[in-house]
Amino acid sequence: MISTWMARAALAVLLVSGGAHADEATAKKQLGERFPDLPIQSMKPAPIPGWYEVFSGDRLFYVDDKADFIFVGSIIDAKTKRNLTEERIRDLLRVKFDALPFGDAIKIVKGDGKRKLAVFEDPDCPYCKRLDGDLAQLTNYTLYVFLYPIDQLHPDASNKSKKVWCAKDRATAWNDVMTTGQVPQNKGDCATPIARIAKLASQLRINGTPAIIFEDGRMVPGAIPKAQIEKLLSEAAAAHKAEPKPQETNKK
Repeated sequence: MISTWMARAALAVLLVSGGAHADEATAKKQLGERFPDLPIQSMKPAPIPGWYEVFSGDRLFYVDDKADFIFVGSIIDAKTKRNLTEERIRDLLRVKFDALPFGDAIKIVKGDGKRKLAVFEDPDCPYCKRLDGDLAQLTNYTLYVFLYPIDQLHPDASNKSKKVWCAKDRATAWNDVMTTGQVPQNKGDCATPIARIAKLASQLRINGTPAIIFEDGRMVPGAIPKAQIEKLLSEAAAAHKAEPKPQETNKK
């Protein structure tokens, strides 16, 4: 533990003690010349003076102002203990929630259904089952389940997903599969959106299940605790409600 903190302290000294600062354009030009095949989607000043954050694909890393050094890892705010790197990645990967193809999802409404979230799930994923168990204990939300079977891990997941989609009551069928393992008794030969969902998952850089998308666009991978889901649900609903409507943006 001590050696870990010493390493972090040494890193902090290194990051703060940059020399003469070049501008962003110079750093970006240098980085491009040294790594010509690296796609730079965005570049901006990092929380550390003299350094820049670089977003490439779904990865975030840092370079000094001359692109002489690269740091891959997390920047932690020592005062608040916040992981600034993780927060920034979440912001960069925000999804336009209202643009999701909800017609390709199983809709489940609990209570007044005012709060909304979407989940990409595999019927044989144990973490998805845990997530669904926690969601069942919450109230007042609308859940959109996008069937995302990962056959490399669960060979029968696509077959189960198709049968759930082809069931008369998809919401009940999904609940049965996730709680009791009961699979609908049909051939699973109707038209399904599973291929489209797989393509969408790739576009959103989702490579595992579960993946939760909240109404404010925040995407969180994995089965997070129930209390955290409740907190993010409420925050997302409040943020979404506060967003200006399209007609309001033109008001003077």
